[in-house]
Amino acid sequence: MVSKYKSYNSGAVSSVSVSSSPVSSRPRPASSSSRLSPMRRSSGNYQKRNNYKNLVTPVSRSVTEKKVLDLAGKLRVIVLGGLEEVGRNMTLIEYEKEIIIIDMGLQFPEEDMPGIDYIIPNISYLEDKKDRVKAVFITHGHYDHIGGIPHIMGEIGNPPMFMGKMTAGLVQKRNIEFKKAPVLKIKEITELDRVKISDKIQVEFFRVNHSIPDCFAIIINTPLGKVIHTGDFKIDFSPVNDKPADLNRIAQLGAENILLLMSDSTDATHSGYQVSESAIGDEMGKLFDKIEGRIIIGTFASQLSRVQKIFDLAKKYGRRVSLQGRSMNDNVDVAHKIGYLKFDPKILIEDKDLNRVKDDNIIIIGTGAQGESNAFLSRVVNNEHRVVHLKPGDTVIFSSSVIPGNERSIQNLMDMVVRQGAKIIHYKMMDIHAGGHAKAEDLKLMMRLIKPQYFMPIEANHYMLQAHAELAEKIGIPKENIFVADNGQVVEFKKGQKSIGLKKYEVVGKLTGEKVPSDYVMVDGLGVGDVSAIVLRDRRVMSEDGMIVVIVTIDSKTGDLIGSPDLISRGFIYMKENRDLIEKTRAKVKAIARDKNPNTPADDDFIKNKIRNEVGQLLFIATKRRPMVLPVVIKV
Repeated sequence: MVSKYKSYNSGAVSSVSVSSSPVSSRPRPASSSSRLSPMRRSSGNYQKRNNYKNLVTPVSRSVTEKKVLDLAGKLRVIVLGGLEEVGRNMTLIEYEKEIIIIDMGLQFPEEDMPGIDYIIPNISYLEDKKDRVKAVFITHGHYDHIGGIPHIMGEIGNPPMFMGKMTAGLVQKRNIEFKKAPVLKIKEITELDRVKISDKIQVEFFRVNHSIPDCFAIIINTPLGKVIHTGDFKIDFSPVNDKPADLNRIAQLGAENILLLMSDSTDATHSGYQVSESAIGDEMGKLFDKIEGRIIIGTFASQLSRVQKIFDLAKKYGRRVSLQGRSMNDNVDVAHKIGYLKFDPKILIEDKDLNRVKDDNIIIIGTGAQGESNAFLSRVVNNEHRVVHLKPGDTVIFSSSVIPGNERSIQNLMDMVVRQGAKIIHYKMMDIHAGGHAKAEDLKLMMRLIKPQYFMPIEANHYMLQAHAELAEKIGIPKENIFVADNGQVVEFKKGQKSIGLKKYEVVGKLTGEKVPSDYVMVDGLGVGDVSAIVLRDRRVMSEDGMIVVIVTIDSKTGDLIGSPDLISRGFIYMKENRDLIEKTRAKVKAIARDKNPNTPADDDFIKNKIRNEVGQLLFIATKRRPMVLPVVIKV
């Protein structure tokens, strides 16, 4: 077999053909004289054999030396997003002066972030290290892993990027929507490829399964040992339009002295094993056999494996498919062009023909099963969709589980669906949704196969990380070797003396107290990072208690008040029904204007501050609300 050995040196990426045997028997890079080679583990049971020690060959040193030795460069692992939330995933692996990046995702805004489109990682740590960033690796094509690419790549020097074929198509599709984004230098990879960053760092891959094809875990070979980043994964023995995870390769990695395993924690709180996507297709087939009328399916646009099963069932039952929503159409278009979705384009029906086809022959697929306000399903139930309107006889299938925090929105959506005469089927009634993340037993299997010396749960909220850490303890990883970190917290590894007087050394890891900036960078329209916490606070104040504008006109020389102050209320009170309060407020403003600064009578800043403070206090006493007070001083 011939594979591509991709080397990266001095800012250039090249590919040369090299012969290779199966992945498991590839020769390891020869170790240089400047670093030590890990010893093979001895035989025996897992706990005894592994012992979580990364022993290296002895070094000729005086046995009288009493200090811990730093025998090689430091390996630093820094997660900029994904340790305190689901989304915004971005990880830095730094060895000496070389940095590689894994994923650049976005996070959708919380309910208390009015006006924010999404959030991306803070990369200020990399501002003076652009020349050190050698490559970017993307595990898969979901927005929480690729959404930040157009905003970040130009800021870090646009280094080469490596990802699977499907992921590359989705990244390119998103990138062209941003005119200021650089032309990306993307290299497509497979599980047989190895990327040489330098003599000290090489990167390999192994295939994993998720709810989208072409997902890869990343293996980073460093002088201190191997670091594995799983990305999002589940163990699916019969995936749709994808290869199953290479469990044989994963098991062989367990014999290669893995220093650190960083593993997906999104479903760590759920017991058992994740359901296969193929099983979901079988359950949906049973439904389609019985349903009359239109079938409307709400799912994620990224659930391409689910979409493939729906296309297969549509063909089987003689139905045509209407795709609704930009993201759904874009993802299906990309996946079909590169061969990951297989269907006859004639099965698709355009909006203009939707009402000309019998209801029994239609399937409509769209987004919005989480109750998102602007998604397809919400627009349908609010009678805002240009073509699709619910009617008796329709069946709406919610083919996704409830994401925590969306319960109320989904319940309201379901209420509106049934009020309009449609029927509902959701995942609690039948197995019509399979998650894309490994559950507890799958996670334990991954850890048992990899046998890492150190373990770090990633990609979830803190309580999920802690649940994953507890699973790691149950399978025998020492608690002191498990790092539950926060965003920006530095995890550091280095070689030190194992025991005074002995000529053996181990790699020592620790969760340090050092933190790099990892706060939110919010994207609002074309603005990136220009909405600060103060601006967001002001938006929340206005959304909660409204605002009142106080307009005062004064003489520019004497500072005397001219005319009567004008008041404008927005979201605070209805002025016509609160005349007494308005008059009290106007009287207070007049008194403030008369109490001018004797040294600078026309000092508008002095007047503004007094209006803001004293009017705010008056309104709070009267209403127990704190509207934003905006004073406007006009000098004439």
